[in-house]
Amino acid sequence: MELHLTTPIVFFDLETTGTSISKDRIVEISLLKIYPDGRVEQRTARVNPGMPIPPKASAIHGITDEDVKDSPSFKEIARELTRFLEGCDLAGYNSNRFDIPLLVEELLRAGMDFDARKRRFVDVQTIFHKMEQRTLSAAYRFYCGKELDNAHSAAADTKATYEVLKAQLDRYENLENDITSLSKFSAQGEIIDFAGLVSYNDKREEIFNFGKYKGIPVVQVFKDDPGYFSWILNGDFPLYSKKILTEIKLRAAGLLR
Repeated sequence: MELHLTTPIVFFDLETTGTSISKDRIVEISLLKIYPDGRVEQRTARVNPGMPIPPKASAIHGITDEDVKDSPSFKEIARELTRFLEGCDLAGYNSNRFDIPLLVEELLRAGMDFDARKRRFVDVQTIFHKMEQRTLSAAYRFYCGKELDNAHSAAADTKATYEVLKAQLDRYENLENDITSLSKFSAQGEIIDFAGLVSYNDKREEIFNFGKYKGIPVVQVFKDDPGYFSWILNGDFPLYSKKILTEIKLRAAGLLR
């Protein structure tokens, strides 16, 4: 079944130096852009992460320091990448928990703004786990009847993810062929910040979701303990989380609407 699209959607996959959203970097990115009229555009790029690629990471995706020594930095490709993603929804495999948060961190480090609240995200792994509980290779075998060659190659994983989503739509009658519906179904909760540091309470107030102020409204914490905001800004927290908390603080001060 082909996707019913009103706006383009980009399936993407990252290969990285590790699994830390705030510390690790992208070494390869592959994007598969699907247009509402059915056109398909794919791009894949190696990236010099500006740091050594750990042997454990290279053992998974096969990319070494030598492979990326002459590749551009992420900052060098960030503007073109931002243009490619403009107006698009995003989809991937385990993308809500890892690929999207890490991509956003890289974009912010490169000076490119990104507002998750203007996008819809479809995580094919979440759909798969809610329906069947498997890995991407197993999902590809289960839904598409094919073996996933070159697993952990960004391009292969990206194309497989796109095929799996279409096969899921064929298989499950209760799965709506609509990006808004798929985004809601594959979400792990409403996104405020990808790291899950901030969530909503039943009054739709932003509250902290960690630490000593867990469950307490962010605005109240910043009022009662002004130093907490500075502690977060200077701490090892994701840039996107800092961006969201800064917006809340500015809005509370009447400086942002």
